[in-house]
Amino acid sequence: MKVRLQLFEFEDLPWFPRVIRAGMMDYLRFMISALGTYQPIVPLLRDALRQTKQPHILELGAGAGGGTEGVLRTIQNTGLPQARICLTDLYPQPAAWQLLASRTPGLEFEPTAVDATAVPPGLGGFRTVFSAFHHFSPHLAEAILADAVRQRAGIGVFEGAGKHWAEIGLALTVLPVAQLLITPFIRPFRWSRLFFTYLVPLIPLFTMWDGCVSILRMYPPEQLLALAHRADPAGTFTWQAGKVRHWWGPQVTYLVGIPRDTTP
Repeated sequence: MKVRLQLFEFEDLPWFPRVIRAGMMDYLRFMISALGTYQPIVPLLRDALRQTKQPHILELGAGAGGGTEGVLRTIQNTGLPQARICLTDLYPQPAAWQLLASRTPGLEFEPTAVDATAVPPGLGGFRTVFSAFHHFSPHLAEAILADAVRQRAGIGVFEGAGKHWAEIGLALTVLPVAQLLITPFIRPFRWSRLFFTYLVPLIPLFTMWDGCVSILRMYPPEQLLALAHRADPAGTFTWQAGKVRHWWGPQVTYLVGIPRDTTP
C-alpha cells in the first residue's frame, strides 16, 4: 500500500478524554511489548548507536512506552551494556513510565512536555520515534527530522507495521478480541480501564478506529526518504529507509539518519 491518507486519530485531538487515551496507550504498550514488535530493528538501532558513539537514546512521542523495555534490554545484552533510554512526549504519562523505570535498569523519563519538532538542547541522545511518526502531517514530520539535523542528533523512525491491507483486517477483527481478553492483566491496574472496556466500550472502539487510521497514515519508505532529503537539503546526514520482517511474519518500517561526520 503506497497511498497515505491524512485522516485523524482520536488520541491526537486535544479535547479527547485523557482517561480513554491512557487506556488505549496502555493496551498498545502491552501488545507491542508482549509481541516483541520492535525486536527486528534492534540491529539497526544498535549499529546507529555505535556509529554515533552515543549510548543514550531519547525517545520522542513515547506514548505509554510500548516496546521500549524489550528493545533496551536486547541492546544492553548484545554489546552495549551502557545503553540508556529517556522517554518523552508532548503528553507525558509519568504513571505508566514510572512502572517501566522501576523494573528496567537504564530507563528514565522526562516528566515535562517535550515537543518533538523543537527538542530542548539539554535533552541529548540518539533520537527515536516508535509507533508515532505517522501522527504528524508531512510539514511536522519534516520539522522533526530537520530539528535532528539542526542539532546534529542521529534519529531513527520506526513503525510497527508494513502498511498492508491485511493489517487493517487484523485491527478490525483479531486485535479487538485480544483487547477484551488481556485488559484485566494490563498494569498499572485501573478501574477506569475496565469500565471503559467492558461496560462502556469506548477504549476498544476508539482503538479500532485509530489502529486502522494509523496504517493508512503511515509513510512508506520512499516517502520517509523524501521527507528526510527535504529536511536535510545539504546532505549532512546519511539516510536509509526500508522494512525488516519479524521472525513470525509482521514487518517494521524504518528510517535511520546519521550525521555524516560520524559515519565510517
